[in-house]
Amino acid sequence: MPVKPTERVLAIDIGGTKLAVGVVDSGGRVLESLRGATPQSIVPDGGELILRTLLGLIGELKTDPAQFVGVGVGCGGPMRWPQGEVSPLNIEAWRGFPLRARLAEAFPGLPVRVHNDAVCLAVAEHWRGAGQNTQDMLGMVVSTGVGGGLILGGRLIDGRTGNAGHIGHMIVHADEPLCACGAIGCLEAVASGPRLTGWAAEQGWRPGVPAQQRAGRELVDDARRGHPIALTALRRAGRALGLAIASSTVLCDVEVVAIGGGLSQAGPLLFDPLEATLRERLGLEFARGVRVVPAAFGQESGLVGAAALIVHPERYWAPGD
Repeated sequence: MPVKPTERVLAIDIGGTKLAVGVVDSGGRVLESLRGATPQSIVPDGGELILRTLLGLIGELKTDPAQFVGVGVGCGGPMRWPQGEVSPLNIEAWRGFPLRARLAEAFPGLPVRVHNDAVCLAVAEHWRGAGQNTQDMLGMVVSTGVGGGLILGGRLIDGRTGNAGHIGHMIVHADEPLCACGAIGCLEAVASGPRLTGWAAEQGWRPGVPAQQRAGRELVDDARRGHPIALTALRRAGRALGLAIASSTVLCDVEVVAIGGGLSQAGPLLFDPLEATLRERLGLEFARGVRVVPAAFGQESGLVGAAALIVHPERYWAPGD
């Protein structure tokens, strides 16, 4: 059953470099939120350190936990779903980590629902964002990793294991590069922030500069200033995204593709080569109407989508759970 208008959901968004927590009402409004860095430790208790950091961040929220009617979580994948055992490629300390069970211990009596963070973006955009009036859409995150979520016929498509829509591991290059998942030529291995900046550095971008000063934001800033390698890197990412979206559009017949995540903030530097490649590769008439747009919610999309797992389970969660 959907929650009542006055009820509040604890929403959590977990990525490779950031943790975000917030309180979201049943209308999709973020009432408060906090962000922190994801601990990068891979020591034996590194997974527990991440959980303690997350719980500490939740503890800083002003809302009384007694007001929460559920806990919705978006986390990098892959994962065992709906069990909520997560193994994010970009969080090495979590391999088969029982995130759902541990949060259920911290919030006894509340439903805890964990899904892929890119799925949560897709859900947010379908519920209240760029795909609000569509039945068929793809939501994407382009950030530390690249992921996606698929809405068809007005409902979230989970797939056999809950990993449907994982566009970040669609193959966009036949021969290279090697992806962290073990496959060759994945979209994530080309267009994710760390892989993109790594490629640019190999081409001579910011030689001698510490790695922490060669993040995606710096790459975008340099591209805006006309740096040729930075511009080439973003064109390379845009082309890879266009190829993956073209294949997905033909396969799933989607109307809208909404893209969020840190790298999407590059704007036309990323979206122009994406659009050019997409239009070049779409031959079938039914696919040509697809629209690629920035995610409407920006950095809050993960929180809004995570909340929707609790607010509207009839559309965004498995029936009967």
